[in-house]
Amino acid sequence: MNNDFYYKAVEPDELLADFVENIGMFHNPSNKAMEVVLMPDGRIDLFFMQSESEPFQVALIGLENVPEQQIIPANTIAFKISFKPLGAEYLLQTSIADILNSAKVLPNDFWEFTTDDLKDFEAFHSKIATKLKEFLPTKIDERKRKLFKLVYESNGEIKIQQLSEEIFWSSREINRYFNKQFGLSLNAFCKILRFKVSLEHIAKGRLFPELNFTDQTHFIKEIKKFSGVVPSELLKNKDDRFILLSVLKQQ
Repeated sequence: MNNDFYYKAVEPDELLADFVENIGMFHNPSNKAMEVVLMPDGRIDLFFMQSESEPFQVALIGLENVPEQQIIPANTIAFKISFKPLGAEYLLQTSIADILNSAKVLPNDFWEFTTDDLKDFEAFHSKIATKLKEFLPTKIDERKRKLFKLVYESNGEIKIQQLSEEIFWSSREINRYFNKQFGLSLNAFCKILRFKVSLEHIAKGRLFPELNFTDQTHFIKEIKKFSGVVPSELLKNKDDRFILLSVLKQQ
């Protein structure tokens, strides 16, 4: 990865595991803006950030189902919480259907964080973990918990009919829930998860389908749909513009 760019992510403790994928940060300390491609990863990101050109702000980024070119300004520091879908529903207590492939700016005093909280990641991590636990629900719909458990364990390859039978929730109701809460269908979300797992294979130089794609042509088509390029071009990752792939290569 670009020597000037720093990324770190820490997995949450077990109490938050159903709701949060990680708590992390990135820092572009250089005097040059970075051109990057953000790819769908099945996460909802809450950012606390500031840069040389932008004052402190808080932004919530919804799920994506298409790649998007973005600019990380010079001298940007950002701390973030990457939520799983249940985290948006139960911890943020909001629908994110209206910010599919987009974002919304939140009040600068959201959760009482300020620019001073961007000075020390360890202190931020401790503070945000404590804050998130304050929002843990006393009760959760166990159908939803089991649904996401099965979807993640299968890398998005479980069929909706099988899900429906295992959690005793009709496929029609499941899709209504997904579209209303997250802005896309369960099938679309599963394809994003399958793409994300395929990225882990591509990061290791494995350019052939290892999951349930029909054939190589189908695999290439799906990778291009979510990244904008074919697998071989993705692996080259010129100028580290595919940040998610760069991070996976380091793991």
